[in-house]
Amino acid sequence: MKQKFNILTSTCVPLPLENVDTDQIIPARFLKATTRDEKFFGDNLFCDWRYKADGSPNPDFVLNNPLYGGQILVAGKNFGSGSSREHAAWAIAGYGFRVVISSFFADIHKNNELNNFVLPVVVSESFLKELFDTIFQNPKMEVEVNLPEQFVVNKVTGHKESFEINAYRKHCLLHGLDDIDFLVGSKQQIEAFEKGRNMDNARESYE
Repeated sequence: MKQKFNILTSTCVPLPLENVDTDQIIPARFLKATTRDEKFFGDNLFCDWRYKADGSPNPDFVLNNPLYGGQILVAGKNFGSGSSREHAAWAIAGYGFRVVISSFFADIHKNNELNNFVLPVVVSESFLKELFDTIFQNPKMEVEVNLPEQFVVNKVTGHKESFEINAYRKHCLLHGLDDIDFLVGSKQQIEAFEKGRNMDNARESYE
């Protein structure tokens, strides 16, 4: 059982860059790790932007700016393009983000986020621009993400947009289930279905 997602209200971290690919999210040199260590990957999220060559924090990168923080990453268009590495979603989740908002996600990365209990929220470009503008004007502004009703709200302006999500993924997020948890929880229904199918096959053979 993983952490359930219902309604999240949080401050935001703005990353107004387009075409951020998975190599920028987590560089290829970290792919040698084959087990999910959330702290390790979270500590290296956006590593080449976040740290200087000597390993010291880059004060110009947003994750090192004390003005910004929270569980929501607001990113530019076409987030998560490039390779299909799931490590990128591990790094986002490991850092502590529960939501990424953008106007467009690469499909594989979007699914990887969902598999790792991070909610990717697709909004219009005009709404995304408003979010960036509001965050830069007031870093303490909050955004509400309502998964049951499928909408996101800029708490400063009151503007709201709906978002789409696959019904199965929504169910898993709401109940804190991964694919295995879902199958285990559906054991009785699966067994009943298989029993009914076997009976139908036996009846057809008899006829």
